[in-house]
Amino acid sequence: MIPGWKKRYSDILTEFKFDGKKDKESVILLDSILEKSNIHEKIIHLIKGKTVLVIGSGPSLSAAIPKLKKHKKSIKIAADSSVKPLVENGIIPDIVVTDLDGDENSLNKIAKTKCIFVVHAHGDNIEKLEFAKKIKNCIGTSQSQSFKKIQNYGGFTDGDRGVFLANHFNAKKIILLGMDFGKRIGRFSETKKSERKMKLMKLKKGEELLEWLSTITKSELLTTSKAIKGFKKISYKELDAIIT
Repeated sequence: MIPGWKKRYSDILTEFKFDGKKDKESVILLDSILEKSNIHEKIIHLIKGKTVLVIGSGPSLSAAIPKLKKHKKSIKIAADSSVKPLVENGIIPDIVVTDLDGDENSLNKIAKTKCIFVVHAHGDNIEKLEFAKKIKNCIGTSQSQSFKKIQNYGGFTDGDRGVFLANHFNAKKIILLGMDFGKRIGRFSETKKSERKMKLMKLKKGEELLEWLSTITKSELLTTSKAIKGFKKISYKELDAIIT
């Protein structure tokens, strides 16, 4: 567990009124579903010392997709709400970070590919965890504690968990695309009107966690999206120069 995470997890439980016991129940269930594997070694090979793109489903994703199509060989970690537009544009992420609330058809399309799924267990997705049985390459994560096959790399939303994952596996550079924290919700997230307030709260918390990560990571942090404290804002032209 990343040093300092216990306090941040405690704050999340309080702020969002989550049930820590249900988080633990979800972790135990996912551990029982997953088989032992060498997928962690595959992730190390993908990420360690590399430049990694972390993709969210914010408003700037539409502008980022042509760049992602141009750089298909780059290492890509995608939040699950970005998977549908990515797959529709012929872009298959190397890693999908998901709590399984994204577009199920899109997830199904890549479940049997070499794409690695990092499935997150928490109290609100217990009934969805069976989907992990369909996935060829899958590891499990927790926001509460590590447990047997389930690890805690830090992070809260799918997007910021992707950044924490890249940090844990020692990426040289982490570059955000389509990660627009703020008061605008991207159309690809398909957030219902009734869920908008909670979504904005989660985005705010995700941004806070990334700002904290920027103070302790050894990775170079950059973003093509909305400016974030601790991340260097770059243009798409600068992105091209970095990953070509």
